[in-house]
Amino acid sequence: MERNGVAVRRISQGPHRGNAYNPAPGAVGSTAWIGKGFSCVCAHGIENDHSLTFDITFPEEQSLNRLQSRIDVVYDSSKKEHQEALRALWYAAYPGVELLGLVSDQWKNMGWQGKDPSTDFRGGGFISVENLLFFARNYPKSFQDLLQKQDGDRALWEYPFAVAGVNITFMLIQMLDLQLAKPRSYYGAIFLKLLSVNNQAFDILFCITFKLMDRQWLTMHASYMDFNVVMKSTRRLLEKELLLEHVNRIEDLPSYRLLTR
Repeated sequence: MERNGVAVRRISQGPHRGNAYNPAPGAVGSTAWIGKGFSCVCAHGIENDHSLTFDITFPEEQSLNRLQSRIDVVYDSSKKEHQEALRALWYAAYPGVELLGLVSDQWKNMGWQGKDPSTDFRGGGFISVENLLFFARNYPKSFQDLLQKQDGDRALWEYPFAVAGVNITFMLIQMLDLQLAKPRSYYGAIFLKLLSVNNQAFDILFCITFKLMDRQWLTMHASYMDFNVVMKSTRRLLEKELLLEHVNRIEDLPSYRLLTR
């Protein structure tokens, strides 16, 4: 079918079955923001309607359950796996630069707001660390371009890179209804189809969204206080791309082409 002259897909709807997914305390599930000066972008787009629910296939349900199990994980500084992921993120971002500690003023260089990054991604959970690490390892050039703010005419007051990444993780989870047993939006239903094809679809979508957000930031000549406006604009663009008829894989999103390795 067409909407506003653009071919978009049809998504089957069905009766709602199952209870809403409830994250563990501290995981993504509230709208409390994870950083001074920024607020969560949780406004719903025109295609969201909370009276709607969508049937999902068994493979989609399995893929969603796996992703929800990641979303549910709260960062635990006592866990070696979590400590090592944070160290790996540092060395992926700054190869050859010795990290002095998991609590160190060095982390401010990456765009965390204090010396302990765990206080910033508390609202995003451990998956926010995984998203950033995936980005650094799989699209290192794009990651470094954003980290170092190498593209375009930048503002005097730039958005903090790492905290922006956590905000993107949070926004995507909300936008795609990933806390629920079934999606209540077209975007969530479409994304589950992409996720069932590629279990890394959420991580890749994070990378796409980060690049798209930065492009919007430059296009809008934004500064620090404009971050929420830029995020809302980014979300609207992403929603439009998800509705395109030819998008059958996460790599089919037009903004995927923004990523470079």
